[in-house]
Amino acid sequence: MTVVVWIAEGTWPACVEAARTHAPQGEEIVLLHVSGQEVAGVAHGAFAGLLGRGHRERDPGTRVDALAADSARHLLDAAADRLGRPCVHVERAGRVEREVVAAAEGAELLVLARDGDRTRLGPHSLGPATRFVVDHAPCPVLLVWPEPAPDTATIPPPPDRS
Repeated sequence: MTVVVWIAEGTWPACVEAARTHAPQGEEIVLLHVSGQEVAGVAHGAFAGLLGRGHRERDPGTRVDALAADSARHLLDAAADRLGRPCVHVERAGRVEREVVAAAEGAELLVLARDGDRTRLGPHSLGPATRFVVDHAPCPVLLVWPEPAPDTATIPPPPDRS
């Protein structure tokens, strides 16, 4: 059994705890972090368009890429420490939702956390990337709350059909 655990800023501790609880000992656990390319792409574009033709060494997008990779390494290391058992680190870059779905191919379980409005139950508790992953994952998904779930009284009322 391979369990993929999506390590994302702000929600990863809950995902690691869920993996500790639900992945049997001895099963392969893959800690996955995906760095989006949007910020670095904007920095590359701004530099190329406005600031410095011919001075690639000053391109801020390169520095942003390096900072993102360093941050990912730190997150994956912290997640592995918290997990407390052997695991594989995987760092990918690209469209986050698509990279997570691709990384889950062949897995028996994908663990991820809600990343939207966590003050109430309902569809808005999933951000766009997480909604895409839940809808397109090629394996079973374990969706966890990063903190205790809100009370069931927070479920939105049914739509008015009149």
